[in-house]
Amino acid sequence: MVGEASIKADRDNNENRPPVLFRVLGPVEVEGEDGPVRVPPGRQQVVLSALLLELNHVVSTDRLVDVLWHHDPPETARTQVQICVSRLRRLLPPAIATIHTRPPGYVLSAPAESVDAQLHRLGMRDAAELVREGRDTEAAALLRSTVALWRGPALSGTDNEVLRSEALRLQEERMDAIEAYLDIELRLGHHARLVSEITALVEAHPLRENLRAQLMLALYRSGRQAEALEVYRVGRELLVDELGLDPGTRLRDMESAILAGDPGLDPPVAAVPPPEPSAAAPPGREDGEHTGAAPEAPPRAPSRAPAPEVTPYQLPTAAADFVGRDDVVATVEDALVGAEGAVGVAVLVGRPGVGKSATAVRVARVLADDHYPDGQLYCDMRGTRETHLEPADVLARFLRALGVPGQAIPEDVDERAAMYRGILAARRVLVVLDDAADEGQIAPLVPGGAGCGVIVTSRARLTGLPGSTLVEMDILSDDASLELLARVLGRNRVEAEPEAARALVHAVGQLPLALRIVAARLAARPHWPLAGMVNRLADERRRLDELSHGDMTVRASLSLTHDGLRPRTSRVFALLGLTEAPTIPAWAAGALLDDDSPFPSDLAEPLVDAHMLDVVGVDAAGEPLYRFHDLVRDYAREQLIRNVTADTRRAAVERLLGGWLALLDEANRRLLGGDYLQVRGDALRWVPPDGYVDRLLADPYTWLEAERANLRHAVSQAADEGLHQQCWELAVGFSMFLMRRGYVDDLAELYDRAEPVVTAAGDRLGAAALAEGLANVISHRYGQEERRRLLEGALAEFVELGEVRGEALVRTHLAFMDRHEENDASALAESELALEGFLKVGDLGGQRRSLMLMGHLRALGGDIDRGREHLNEARSLAERSGDVRGRAQVLRLIGQTDLLDGEHASALRNLGSALDLVRDMDDPVGEALLLHDLARAYTGGGNPEEARPILLQAREIYERVRDEQGVTDVERALAEVDS
Repeated sequence: MVGEASIKADRDNNENRPPVLFRVLGPVEVEGEDGPVRVPPGRQQVVLSALLLELNHVVSTDRLVDVLWHHDPPETARTQVQICVSRLRRLLPPAIATIHTRPPGYVLSAPAESVDAQLHRLGMRDAAELVREGRDTEAAALLRSTVALWRGPALSGTDNEVLRSEALRLQEERMDAIEAYLDIELRLGHHARLVSEITALVEAHPLRENLRAQLMLALYRSGRQAEALEVYRVGRELLVDELGLDPGTRLRDMESAILAGDPGLDPPVAAVPPPEPSAAAPPGREDGEHTGAAPEAPPRAPSRAPAPEVTPYQLPTAAADFVGRDDVVATVEDALVGAEGAVGVAVLVGRPGVGKSATAVRVARVLADDHYPDGQLYCDMRGTRETHLEPADVLARFLRALGVPGQAIPEDVDERAAMYRGILAARRVLVVLDDAADEGQIAPLVPGGAGCGVIVTSRARLTGLPGSTLVEMDILSDDASLELLARVLGRNRVEAEPEAARALVHAVGQLPLALRIVAARLAARPHWPLAGMVNRLADERRRLDELSHGDMTVRASLSLTHDGLRPRTSRVFALLGLTEAPTIPAWAAGALLDDDSPFPSDLAEPLVDAHMLDVVGVDAAGEPLYRFHDLVRDYAREQLIRNVTADTRRAAVERLLGGWLALLDEANRRLLGGDYLQVRGDALRWVPPDGYVDRLLADPYTWLEAERANLRHAVSQAADEGLHQQCWELAVGFSMFLMRRGYVDDLAELYDRAEPVVTAAGDRLGAAALAEGLANVISHRYGQEERRRLLEGALAEFVELGEVRGEALVRTHLAFMDRHEENDASALAESELALEGFLKVGDLGGQRRSLMLMGHLRALGGDIDRGREHLNEARSLAERSGDVRGRAQVLRLIGQTDLLDGEHASALRNLGSALDLVRDMDDPVGEALLLHDLARAYTGGGNPEEARPILLQAREIYERVRDEQGVTDVERALAEVDS
């Protein structure tokens, strides 16, 4: 038997339960000690999921191969599984979990409660034990908390055929838990409040007979016998049409029992008798008749005039095509109905057009009959208008609706509020306050009676109402958006153009108001194809013009909020329309406004409060990352053109790009130990606050990886604006990171965007810097002869312009080309000239690179002692500058020199140390090169059997970064090992 200690301590007391570290009930996620741990999508997520589903049990390598490749695994499948497991071990610190090798495979060891799927099963087991002990209320609560672990379809994001069946099994367990708590709560007599929840579940799972039977029972017990029988009829038709089957025993028995009025279907008798009727109770109603048996209401507060018993019904008509929002409806219902001994208050907040008002009315109508039989009050508070309603005026309206004669309504607002609370003290009334401005407008309108509820909608985040539940509303899901189109246009029309329908949904950003407008326009023109409307919406400059129909306009909805912004916030909003990147960092607002405040997010946060800007994450400094909804961005750009001059816009863009340049400079400076190895121009830099930069770039690689997409967009924006200096400096500054990470496509994109702009501007320095800084792109795109011609042209430009560092950098490239062509004498001469240039400008990184090549060339030429001198000097420079990758490069060449000298053990040590460094940096190209070198060391040392798995790892990396030459070199080495 599960006792009080084991259930309550393990389930209700969060501090005694290990945190959930692995989540598979939705997108696969891992939570580490310092926050989320990113598991790369693809094979690593699949392997991790397979291990988590068999937590603390051995999963064979064959099973993992089958999961990854199903029926057609490659020859290297087992090695690739080893690689995936090795990377997962590095991702998962021991404090989270450990992956052990256990023949015939692997086992992931972690507490069961750290995996949400395991926690789900434990919850179901413990709930079953509670039911056996007769503790139904606790069992239902435990099952609901268990189902709340789900965040979406299980294992979503892992597109894998084998795991798909596991996900379906997990989904079935979820439905079992839902049906279990519904059975318990129906047994407890909660039928009335369950009707809407089970209705939504039946709509989502129409062929699930248990749910349909539960809905029939809930409706019947709520006095809705005809509706219960209609649920059976619809279900029977569906089963026959879809499956060719008649309903099962439970459904048939439920229908028969309802028709016969079987007393066994009656609600359970309350365990505690209802209290004696009192003067405070509504006439003709006993508390026990109300779902949840609300506590006895307090006596009414004194008022200047008694109010007759008038029942107001002020709710607007609910939208017939309302879709989705099941989660919001459930949350609001819990907030209102679940409030014990107090007024339940739910505040719906969200951006303009997201459907707050429609949702509030929908929820109100769902709850009205069963929970608020004494009436519903409604008022549009006009919070986004120039003159919003004052609480005194609203109180007067509500008092008249409650039956108080006009001459009996007090003049003083406090007295009106006291009368209002007194009248509602013994009633169950729902109050809906739509479009509220702030807490001060709402507070006097909250009733005092515990049986009442309040639903508020607002575009502002109203967090100051005591005891309220804040519900953030977002755009509709894809499925709900398509359903809304289908309900307005007709399902046949949507299904006739499925791709166009999906494109239409995305073109308006899944915003309910925009969807209704588009659907209304199309409904008025049945001859228009959906694809035609998609084309109309494709032009961002005209999109808001298209989103207008009758009284519905997206622009008008946005302007109501915009017009209420302070002038400075309105200016920030317009200037943020200049941003092109997927996310907007906090410092961008400061750059656009030329404000160097220490906390730049303060400039944008008022827009977040007004739901005109979304927070989508935090950066490495702990500051917010923002994003516009597409339609809000369109409106911001309209305001930008209307209210900001062209010169001001140009200056703001230059500062924005200057911010990216300043951060790139500092990131490279921290990686290389100084201003080394790159040519810079004189484009404007805008430097964010120092403390912010220090936090942001504490780990430069992390920042560069996180901002990869934004930096690509910055280069494109500079190109589009014709800012050629910013364009090439951004491209060159970003290229070093991209080369180190093997992002070949990104490098090619940068070159293709920047080169035409720089050439058209006649920017000789920029063109030469691009040829040098993106030489890796040139080497992949052109042959040796053309590449040499381009580099020699850049060299001539640098010499003529007096750019010493650029000249030295190109000579380094030419030296490596000479070495590749086995012209070692020329390579050595170019390296020595490059070293002279780097010494002139004090470029330690360049000196280190030249000395490395010189040392390598001398060792290859037989002068190993002098070669080691150069390499040791290069290592000293790398350590002095703090360039970790530079240290790894030097260690690699020292290891190669060891191989030339026959020192295989020393080579393995030096190459292994270099490999550890590049793995810590997540440098795939460097890792592949070192793995290849290690294979040579093993082969040369007489251990070819150790070389083969290492070469396979190197090949997999080369294939991933699409280095064809690297793949060829490894294939040649594998052939030699196998011969």
